[in-house]
Amino acid sequence: MSNAPTLRVYLEGSMLRTARDGSFPFMAVLQAAVQAQGWRVEWLQTGPAARADAPQRDGYALFHAEAPTHDRALTFRRAYHYPFWQIQTQPQRWRFDVARSSFDPDQIDAENARAFAARLRARVLPGPPPRHDKAVLIPLQGHIRRCRSFQTASPVKMVEQVAALGRPTVATLHPNEVYDAQDLAALQSIAERYPNLRIGGDTMALLRDCAFVVTQNSAVAFDGFLLGKPAVLFAQIDFHHIALNIADLGEKALQMADTHRPDFDRYLFWFLQEKAINATLPDAGTRILSAMRRGGWPL
Repeated sequence: MSNAPTLRVYLEGSMLRTARDGSFPFMAVLQAAVQAQGWRVEWLQTGPAARADAPQRDGYALFHAEAPTHDRALTFRRAYHYPFWQIQTQPQRWRFDVARSSFDPDQIDAENARAFAARLRARVLPGPPPRHDKAVLIPLQGHIRRCRSFQTASPVKMVEQVAALGRPTVATLHPNEVYDAQDLAALQSIAERYPNLRIGGDTMALLRDCAFVVTQNSAVAFDGFLLGKPAVLFAQIDFHHIALNIADLGEKALQMADTHRPDFDRYLFWFLQEKAINATLPDAGTRILSAMRRGGWPL
């Protein structure tokens, strides 16, 4: 089938190795679905040179968590936990289709949702039942002194605003981010003015017993939903539907958080089982093809 369209999937590290040897479940389902439509699949190492060359090549391209390089390319990334995935036209989560969708809890079966959330919670966040103590958890990400286009305030300003509430507050540092001396000095300055603020700690241990989460758009807030923790967002993200958003509510969002109790289980079921691709379900291939067609591919 020399005239068959070619899909080139650009991957890195272990993803590339496991895709090639057939042990990457999502890629195996994707390959089978695309080949069943008469397409060919090639696995390629990503990188600056490969990405620069991609628009010059025929066929279609799929990148992992990287921006598509041309109008025949899409991007994919994990929907926070395995085996859930998204295939999208843009890499920013707040621009995903799910971010623009409306969540209606009444359309989700409550028993199915509870069972689903319980299984996921036992797998990814095992441990004792969570408590709701007084402390507010702020899981920091990167660029903490900048306010970027998708944020309502810089992370440093966010920390200061929460600390000003006067309640126990812990701001934790992301283990994969680099914080320079000015970043750390900015946080220390706030902590000196607000004795109720502590900098540093075990984010996931704190998550289990905190009152609620305040973040720009950290995945920690999504994990918090599994533990029944409300979230206040200072930035755009795909899981905004049941969170309290500063952009919409202002400081009132922080005041509402203690009593905010959306239907976490139904939301998790909707977000993961209905709006993402579960690579273990029989319809995974069909959902993969549907996502590609939404992205404009002639499959």
